[in-house]
Amino acid sequence: MAIDHANLARLDLNLLVALDALLTEGSVTRAAARIGLGQSAMSHNLARLRRLFGDELLTRGPRGMQPTPRALALAEPLRATLARIEALVSREERFDPRTAARTFRIGLPDSAEVLLASALLAQLTAAAPGIHLRLHNIDSARLLDDLDADRLDLAIGLGEFAAGQAHHKRRQLMTEPYLCMFDAGRTGLVPPISLEDYVRLPHVLTSLREGERGVVDDALAALGLRRSVVLTTPRFLAVPYLVARAPVVVTMLGRLARFFAAELGLSLSPPPVALPDVAVSLLWHASYDADPAHAWLRRQILYIAREVAAG
Repeated sequence: MAIDHANLARLDLNLLVALDALLTEGSVTRAAARIGLGQSAMSHNLARLRRLFGDELLTRGPRGMQPTPRALALAEPLRATLARIEALVSREERFDPRTAARTFRIGLPDSAEVLLASALLAQLTAAAPGIHLRLHNIDSARLLDDLDADRLDLAIGLGEFAAGQAHHKRRQLMTEPYLCMFDAGRTGLVPPISLEDYVRLPHVLTSLREGERGVVDDALAALGLRRSVVLTTPRFLAVPYLVARAPVVVTMLGRLARFFAAELGLSLSPPPVALPDVAVSLLWHASYDADPAHAWLRRQILYIAREVAAG
C-alpha cells in the first residue's frame, strides 16, 4: 500500500506517543508524568487527539478516565506501531549484555522461581551485571492484561492459560510430570501409594486459581472417586513444610517434589491415577519481539529451562 507522505507529514507523531501514555495510565496527570510533559500540555494533546480521531477516546467515570470502544480498538495496533518505530530508529545500536543497564519485570509462580530463577540470577550476575530483575506474583486471570498494560515484561506460567491474541507470544520451556509427596511415618504408607490410600488420605492442593478443584479431581471423577482437600494454598514453597507435619498427601511438580523430599526426608510416589504433564511456558507481548535486550533475556531463560529439563 502506497504511503500518502503529504498527509502523514501533517500528523504530529508525538500525539501517538501521548495517546499510548493516556491509554496505558488512564489519567492525564500520570500520562503527562510518564513522558515528561506538564498536565496542561497533556490535556491539550488529548483535545487534539479527540479532534484527530473524531472520538472522545477517554471519558470520565466513577473509577477515573475510561477508554471508549474506539480507544480500546486503537490500543494494540498503536503500541505495536510505536514498538516498530522504536526498533527502527535504534536498530543500529548493538546490545552488549556486559554494559547494558535495564530492569525487567517478570511474573511467575514461586515454583518456577525455584526451578529457574537461581540459575538465571547466576547467569545475569556473571554475563550482564547491569540487567536487574523484579519478580512479581502471577495471577493467571489477569496475566494477559498485565502484559498488554506493560505491567510485566515477561511471564512464566504453568499449565493452560487463556488462548490470547496474535500479539501474545508463547514459548514452551519444559514439561513437568506430577509426583505425590507425603511423610511415610505420619501417614503409615510405603511408596508406591495405592489408589485406595490416595483417596482415603486428606490432600493439600496448590493452585493459583480460586476454588478447590484441580487436575487430580478431574482424573478421580472419571473413575467415580473423590478426594478430601483439607488445605488449599497458592504458595508452592509452603507445601513441603505442611506435608512434613501432618498425615496428608500433596500432588505437585516432580522436580520440586524431589528437591523438597531430599531436604525434608519425605517420601515420593507416582500418582495412582493418570495425570497429564504440566507445561511451563514463557509469555510476552509481541511489541518486544525485536527488542534486543528482551530477546537476549528470553534466550537465557530458554537455555536455563533446557538445562533444568535435562536434569
